[in-house]
Amino acid sequence: MTTADGCSVDVYRLLPPAGEAEIVHAAVSPGAAVLDLGCGTGRVAHRLAEQGHPVVAVDDSPEMLAHVRTETVLARIEDLRLDRRFEAVLLASHLVNRPDCGPLLDAVARHLAPGGRAVIEQHPPSWFDTVTDGAGGMLGEVRVSLSGVARRGDLLTATVRYEAGGSSWEQRFTARRLDQPALEALLAAAGLVFDGFRSPDHAWFAARLGRKVAKRTPEAYSV
Repeated sequence: MTTADGCSVDVYRLLPPAGEAEIVHAAVSPGAAVLDLGCGTGRVAHRLAEQGHPVVAVDDSPEMLAHVRTETVLARIEDLRLDRRFEAVLLASHLVNRPDCGPLLDAVARHLAPGGRAVIEQHPPSWFDTVTDGAGGMLGEVRVSLSGVARRGDLLTATVRYEAGGSSWEQRFTARRLDQPALEALLAAAGLVFDGFRSPDHAWFAARLGRKVAKRTPEAYSV
């Protein structure tokens, strides 16, 4: 089964938790309500619920949400308006590296409570500088590999391939390299402020509400 954008639901169901929920749990208050943006089949949401967090899981795929056991909302992240704020907002899966991630961060800020914390996963600059064809490995029983890695300025394009149980699925993606000034400017444009890294490899960081500043053009993030 695939979603409208071509993602394999069966592959997502096979991907095991990889410590994401533990990073979120350590960054927020015990029992904090979590808004999980782009939840997929609930891999992280289910683990957060086990740790005592009420979770509202958001995805634009009904096929993905059919496997989620917490409260769910069917919506595109950028269109989400719940008229509710959360102590914690999760934006995983490197969505912040999308070239068009501004509206996603707007949604994060729109739903983050004052004093709350957003927990965001990124491809850090070191990943962009070193990743090559063949990079990947095993995630549970799923083999992941990259091919066709190409760089143009601060943009990296590649194809990710997932293999499991004799089946495979590929998706082409483009990610934007964000050095620290570019990341902080992007957050500021959404009314967020950088609040420290949450993992030693800088793949996870936190943000809080701050003062919204004028948006910058994509060219401003080029390196």
